[in-house]
Amino acid sequence: MFEAITDEEQRGQVGIGTLIVFIAMVLVAAIAAGVLINTAGFLQTQAEATGEESTSQVSDRLQVVSQSGIVDSGGDQINVTDIDFVVAKAPGAGSIDLNQTSVELIGENGQETFQLDELGSENVSIFTSPNADTVVLTDSSDRAEISVDLGQVSYGNLSTGDRLSVTFTTASGATTTSEIRVPTTLTQDQTSVRL
Repeated sequence: MFEAITDEEQRGQVGIGTLIVFIAMVLVAAIAAGVLINTAGFLQTQAEATGEESTSQVSDRLQVVSQSGIVDSGGDQINVTDIDFVVAKAPGAGSIDLNQTSVELIGENGQETFQLDELGSENVSIFTSPNADTVVLTDSSDRAEISVDLGQVSYGNLSTGDRLSVTFTTASGATTTSEIRVPTTLTQDQTSVRL
């Protein structure tokens, strides 16, 4: 069954051949393992980045605390000419730079999109922060007032009964939509109205 090798020269050659095949297999396995480790590392990095971006896109959004309008009774019609929003960070959101936030207005007068930094620093301010120069919401207790002059953004005034959809989109892509409906009756004595 087993053949005994009596020639010493043949025994050494068989051992060297086996050693060469073994070393070749180890090298191939090492190269394959290196490729797998590099691929796994790349996939892990990509998955972490995707997860962070997805989380930001969902959680880094604004929350509208209140909204009101400035009533102008000049002339023969009573209109809402400005809309004031008080906003805060949504729960779980990171820091939100209001200068990098866009606003989209969709209503009976059409559609208008603009960046908050286009309104000017006097129309976007954080009133709970001691540093009035910044427009970044960093703390959950921060509140910012955003005043939108509808004439300045080329949308037009709102009349009684008008509806308006306002969407805030932060730099990470998270959106918040607020629906506005002007009351059907406005009086000349009113200077502002809750929307």
